[in-house]
Amino acid sequence: MKTVALISKPEKPELHTVAPKLVEWLTARGYSVLADSDTAVYVPGVNKVERSEIAANKPDFVIVLGGDGTLLAAARSVARAEIPILGVNLGSLGFLTEVSLDELYKTLEAVERHDVAHEARSMLECRLVRDGKTVAEYIALNDIVITKGAIARLTEVDVTVDGRFVANYKADGVIVATPTGSTAYSLAAGGPVLEPTVDAFIITPVSPHALTNRPLVVRDSAEIAVIVRSTPDEAFITVDGQRGEQVFQGDQVLCRKSAHKIHLLRLSSRTFFDVLRTKLKWGER
Repeated sequence: MKTVALISKPEKPELHTVAPKLVEWLTARGYSVLADSDTAVYVPGVNKVERSEIAANKPDFVIVLGGDGTLLAAARSVARAEIPILGVNLGSLGFLTEVSLDELYKTLEAVERHDVAHEARSMLECRLVRDGKTVAEYIALNDIVITKGAIARLTEVDVTVDGRFVANYKADGVIVATPTGSTAYSLAAGGPVLEPTVDAFIITPVSPHALTNRPLVVRDSAEIAVIVRSTPDEAFITVDGQRGEQVFQGDQVLCRKSAHKIHLLRLSSRTFFDVLRTKLKWGER
């Protein structure tokens, strides 16, 4: 039997009608449906599985009902199993959850016909090293950010690529972004937009003190190290804008390309440039 898992953003009002109808559509076509706890409340009787256990149940694909933040959290849950994800936009911008509610069933019918694109997206794996020991490990689809806390003082970091010194940044922070993350915080901080399949990462300083500090694109086979030299009272590392942990002077954040990729399901007729034009209002021909 085919299996599909549902993951949703909590307390979205649309789910009261969307989730039951979706489960009905899927079961009528022979799918066994799993749902995380946020989705199961809208569909009594569905097989409820904790989000962290979804990958172990090996669904054929995951449907995410929410915004890009919901998809980022779901991606980290299933990344190592490389289960395909279909993102349905219940949020506002939706670079990743690009399927609208109006397109949901048309897209699912395309999935049934095997007429969808499987787009592989690179991920970052990072280690937080303190006093020579790894104290935390992270995986990110968008970005890893080292940034100051509430105190309005600059954080100072050194950045190296494959052990070679690149720059000393005195800034609000520094972003290490994937091509997928190029349209997220890095873009807001002045970074370039990369096609999702480009083999590169972006290093973007956030509000640097030196105006000559500019975003830098490097190959994704490199190891990028961010070494914290001085901080205000608090500085943090954040993962995809969702997980956070305090960092201290002397800490190192070592980032490299993950061995795993996220596979996004999307309509074959829609390109990345179509999404850019729609989401960023670049205009039509």
